[in-house]
Amino acid sequence: MFSTFAQLENDKFGKWLSDRKLHRSIQNCLNSSAEVTTSENFWALYWHKHWKTQSNHLAKMHLLAYLQEPCYWTASKTVAKFTNSQYSLADYFQMANTEIETILKDFKAEKCSSLKAYAMMAMPSRLRDILRQRQEAELCTNWALLRKVSKKLLLEALSEVGLSPTAMTQYRLAWTCFKELYVQKQPSGIAKLPEPSRQLWEAIANLYNQERKSQLTQSTGECTSETIEKWLTQTALYVRAYLFPPVKSLNTFKQDDDTTITFDVPDPSSSSPMADMIAEEDVENRQNQISQMSAELLNSLQSLDAQSQEVLKLYYQQGLTQQQIVQELQMSQPTVSRRLVKGRESMLAALVKWSQSTLNIPVHSNQIKDMSLFLEEWLRNQYGEYNMMSTR
Repeated sequence: MFSTFAQLENDKFGKWLSDRKLHRSIQNCLNSSAEVTTSENFWALYWHKHWKTQSNHLAKMHLLAYLQEPCYWTASKTVAKFTNSQYSLADYFQMANTEIETILKDFKAEKCSSLKAYAMMAMPSRLRDILRQRQEAELCTNWALLRKVSKKLLLEALSEVGLSPTAMTQYRLAWTCFKELYVQKQPSGIAKLPEPSRQLWEAIANLYNQERKSQLTQSTGECTSETIEKWLTQTALYVRAYLFPPVKSLNTFKQDDDTTITFDVPDPSSSSPMADMIAEEDVENRQNQISQMSAELLNSLQSLDAQSQEVLKLYYQQGLTQQQIVQELQMSQPTVSRRLVKGRESMLAALVKWSQSTLNIPVHSNQIKDMSLFLEEWLRNQYGEYNMMSTR
């Protein structure tokens, strides 16, 4: 589990590939003492601590292997939801893998005991944010992108491609002149900014040539408008590539001196006491998470006033429309609608609060949408169970 990576074949799960060095590492840890636990959660927190406190590369690789399942689960859910997307399951899976380091940084072991549970909750939102940003970037022209990017991100993008310090300062100054003469004069809400005119490029070049005398530490020659345009076009490409790197092959893993990825495919029918124990614990952890969330929602449901509970019951258990509930309970339509909305909002608030305190999940609009969908499913299942019990 801490040494295997998922391989996709024909855009679906194919097999698990084991990394020999990671496998030896975890086996050495387990063999170091007869009293060392085989608890999945223990080792997840153990490697996370080593990664966080020591920037340990081996620990990071163990965690990348450990979180393959949440990555695949997130990719499967995403590809099912966005059926018209240009991305495949393998693309989504690779995107999820690239977000693991962010998940590790955001995870707080003192507030959430399960790294995998946190990843299962946080990763879908991370992936949606990436897709939304990618779509926005694809719609933006080079000039809109240069308008939006901050100085910090611009310099990071230029540094990433290995430009010399002198070239970086020249590109940065050209970008500053561009913003001063062009971007700030455009409507702020327009993504498709018009192409700068040749006259404007000349003005930007003139401003650059004036400012370079005081802004650049090294002496450089004057630049033509064509050079400035070329620099800024290239800068936009650098920024776009830095913010949204292309999706690479799922099965391509980085090799370096510290960890060389070599694959030794295990017999899928083989088993071990440790594997069985981890599998059982994984199921148990998930069941515990679901039980806790269900208990929280049930408490919230029972704390609602009697009328709200009755409206929810008729709506979800008996499948009545709002108009039918109006006739059943002799209420006004606005009252029925308000009871439904307020009841669900109250339960959703309870679920958000529980997630914050138990899983340390950052709450934003996408996360709330996920919780709202979970609540809707829970209500239908909950009242469905009551309905089945009443017909026995």
